[in-house]
Amino acid sequence: MRISDIQRCEARPGHLVEWTFSPATVAAAAALPPDPRPPSYIQESHIRTARSVREDGLFVPTWIGTAFDLPGAADLDALEQALRGWTLRHETLRSGFRWAGDDMHRFTLDEDDVSLHREVVGDFADADTLVRYLQDRFDVAADALGWPNFIYAAVVRDDSTSVYLAFDHTNVDAYSLQRIPDEIHELYRAGVTGRSLAGAPVGSYVDFCEQERANADGIDDTHAIVARWREFIARGDGTLPAFPVDLGLRPGGPLPAQKLMREPLVDADAAAAFEAYCRPYGGSMVGVLAATSLIVHQLGGEPVYRTVVPFHTRVKSAWSDSVGWYVGGAPIEVPAARDFDGALTAVRAELQANRSLARIPLARVLRLLGADFRPTSPDLYSIVSYVDARDVPGSAHWPEQKVYGLLRVSYGDQVCVWITRLHEGLWLACRYPDTDIAYKNMRRYIEALRDLVVSVPAHTRLLATEPTFS
Repeated sequence: MRISDIQRCEARPGHLVEWTFSPATVAAAAALPPDPRPPSYIQESHIRTARSVREDGLFVPTWIGTAFDLPGAADLDALEQALRGWTLRHETLRSGFRWAGDDMHRFTLDEDDVSLHREVVGDFADADTLVRYLQDRFDVAADALGWPNFIYAAVVRDDSTSVYLAFDHTNVDAYSLQRIPDEIHELYRAGVTGRSLAGAPVGSYVDFCEQERANADGIDDTHAIVARWREFIARGDGTLPAFPVDLGLRPGGPLPAQKLMREPLVDADAAAAFEAYCRPYGGSMVGVLAATSLIVHQLGGEPVYRTVVPFHTRVKSAWSDSVGWYVGGAPIEVPAARDFDGALTAVRAELQANRSLARIPLARVLRLLGADFRPTSPDLYSIVSYVDARDVPGSAHWPEQKVYGLLRVSYGDQVCVWITRLHEGLWLACRYPDTDIAYKNMRRYIEALRDLVVSVPAHTRLLATEPTFS
C-alpha cells in the first residue's frame, strides 16, 4: 500500500460515522484482573517513550492506520459486523495495559465482552474540514497512553464509502495494516450476502509477546548478541544511528516538527530491472541499502553508513496472519564503497552476519547494557525500510480501492524512509525534521536514489550490448 499522511489519501466529503468500544466494553475492561502475559519489549518501550515525551511537555501523536474504499453507500450494519468480527479475530485489539507504580500490567477482554458503539458524526461538505476533524479525532482516540487506543470510521457517499482505521502502534505493524483492506472487504461481502465466513484461527500477538519476552529474558549481558550491539553503539560514540546527512538541527534543541515526502519512486519496469540486478546479492532490500550507503556518503561524507535495519519477527506460520507489532532491528555498518557492486557485496555480508540480532528486542539489549537511553524522541534511530507488498492478499486492487497506509506526522528528530514494492512500481515515503536543510538534503537523497535505481540496470544492459573488438 502507498504510505501517506491523512492529508493526501484522496479523502472526499460525505456522511461520517465512527465506531469505538462501547461503554459496556470499557466498563468490563476496568473490572478485569491482570493478564499474566507481559507486554512485548517493543510495546513497553513505545509506551514508556510516549510517557517520557509527554512528561517533557509535548503531546506527540504517533498513530498509524489504513484507509480504503468499499463500493457504493455501505450497509452500516454489515460494516459494523465486519469490523467487530475482524476485531475479535485478533486478541491484541482487546488487550491493553495499566500502570502499577512504574510497572505495566496487561488486561485482556473475553470475546463476549466486546461490542462496538456506533456514533453518527454528521455530514462534511468540505474535504479539508473532514481531514482536520479525522486527524484531531484519531490523535485522541488512538493515543499511546490511553485505552481503548484505536478507532474505526466510515465516510459514506452514494458512489463509495471510505473506511478509516487508526491505531496506536502497540496494536499493529505495517504488515498488519496491509492485510486489513482485504480482510474487511471479505467480511463485509459475507455480511451483505448473508454468507457465513469461517476463517482459520489466527495466532495471538499476546501469546507471541509472552514467548518473545521469555526468550529475551533468558539472555544476559555476556550473550553474543549483546556484545555485538555494545560494539555497534560504542563505534557510534555511544548513540544509536541518525540519518548521516545534515538535517539542520541544533544539538539539545527542542523536538522539531516533521514533514512527510511521499511519491512514486520508479515504475514497475524499472523496479523489476533493479530487482533483477540485485537478486544475486539478495534482492531489492540489499540494493536499496547499498544505494543509500553510497548516496549518504556523497551527501554527508561519513566513511561508514551505520543503520538499524527493520525485520519482521513472524518466524512461525502461526503469526503470519496475526495483527501485532512483529518487528525487530539488526545493526549494520557499511564502509564507503567504490561502486554499487561493492556496496551490494558489503551490505549482503553485513545482513548475513547480523540479521539474527533482530530476534532479541533492542529494548532488552539496552537494558542489559545499562545505558541511559531515556528517550526524548518517538524514534530511537533512523531507518530505511524496504517491503515487497505484491503478495499481500488483495494488493492488485489497491489502486482502484484507494488503499493507503496512514502515518501521523507530528514531531521527531530522526529520518524514517519506507520503500514499498507495489504492482505499479516502487513507492517512497519519508518522514523528516521540518527544516530547510533537511528538506533540501532529503530531496537530494530521493532524486539520487531514483537515478541510481534506474541507471544501474540500464548501464548494465548498455555494456552487454556494446560491441567488442579483438
